[in-house]
Amino acid sequence: MAKDLVRRFVQVCNYLQEPCHVARFQQFCGVQGTFPDKPNKPGSGESQPDCPGLRRRVQQGGQSPDVSVGNGAAGDGIVPRVNGIQGDGPDDASAAAETARAKPLRRNSLTGDTGQEFLIHNKLLFYLFTFGTELGNEMFFIVFFPFLFWNIDALVSRRLIVVWAWNLFVGQSTKDMVRWSRPASPPVVKVEVFYNSEYSMPSTHAMTGTAIPFCVFMLTYGRWQYPFLFGLCVALSWSVLVCVSRVYMGMHSILEVITGFLYSLLVLAFFQPILGKIDNFYMMGHYAPLVIIISHVSLGLVAFSLDSWSTSRGDTAQALGTGAGAALATHVNYQLGLLQDPPLSLLPLTLPPFSTGVVVRSLLRFLIGVAVLLVTRMVMKAVTVPFLCRLFGLPSDNVRQARQHMKVELPYRYIVYSVVGFSCVCFVPLIFRILNLA
Repeated sequence: MAKDLVRRFVQVCNYLQEPCHVARFQQFCGVQGTFPDKPNKPGSGESQPDCPGLRRRVQQGGQSPDVSVGNGAAGDGIVPRVNGIQGDGPDDASAAAETARAKPLRRNSLTGDTGQEFLIHNKLLFYLFTFGTELGNEMFFIVFFPFLFWNIDALVSRRLIVVWAWNLFVGQSTKDMVRWSRPASPPVVKVEVFYNSEYSMPSTHAMTGTAIPFCVFMLTYGRWQYPFLFGLCVALSWSVLVCVSRVYMGMHSILEVITGFLYSLLVLAFFQPILGKIDNFYMMGHYAPLVIIISHVSLGLVAFSLDSWSTSRGDTAQALGTGAGAALATHVNYQLGLLQDPPLSLLPLTLPPFSTGVVVRSLLRFLIGVAVLLVTRMVMKAVTVPFLCRLFGLPSDNVRQARQHMKVELPYRYIVYSVVGFSCVCFVPLIFRILNLA
């Protein structure tokens, strides 16, 4: 009986991992590739549909290996074909008017992966899922966490950063241990190519897209006054949008998204009873700064030693660096008496009544604070890489190659984003006090 259940479970997993389901979903949502009409030949260098399991990631320098030869140009006397099907019906003109040709989103400057053009027949879904996938990208985090910290609830924000950093570490490390490649293209259309060089099991977008909204719900319900059903619906809608967007983008199979969702719930279940204790230790622990630095750097070294270079290693170090900087700033704020968590007697909290003054002050805090963080990140990036290259005797004329060295990428990410995290939690609030915006 047990063997039969295991066999059925493996069959279901293999079925959910097949790239054809991703391609069908994309076609249903109006995404159409521009692949050649002849199948790839073995050894041609183009992607082959592959099966789930232990697979080697293709190192990508220049154009992505899953970028197929595009359709012939009209000037060559060749009629453009889409997925090998030539359109010559009477409805072609009206259909073309509703179709947009687009290039893959977020070109990766480190891998040089540019991807292949595709056709969009449903622009509304394209914009919706583009927004959904951005909820798991760096720019969203650099906006969302500070806004939550400066304008709503500092306690929720700093605890959320702890969960986010550990969630990314667990997810990215698991990717480099399982080593499953991205869904094969063709048949899958790569609407996004930024993460195409990484392994794919589990989906860390699905993990963060689940961990963040459900952690916010977990931390705010009872602390803030709002209906339980409202908070649950918002968290679930957020999570589903991010998860489905990764299939739409052609970055993950259905199995990888489901695994990421469940994996994230497991991480949340682990942290739920101890998150308050971690936050209190960061604030009051005598050896907290030493523990923070050693633990976050050690986890980064573990992540960097799991596999060859990929963008996932930098993302892991980036999250850990941000978490370390925010945790150190929390300790400094508490020691200096700058931490302003509301007393328990004021719970549950309610949003202040909206007024012009409240909105203007919030916008000013947000705009000034984000500007400071972006300038900090830009300056630190410009200084850190040349310094590390000089320190380790590496040429600094090619940043892409320099950052593929562990001894450059790891300290670079840690230094830059720990400073950004520290600035968000400690330095920017001091600026608000000086400007009378606190």
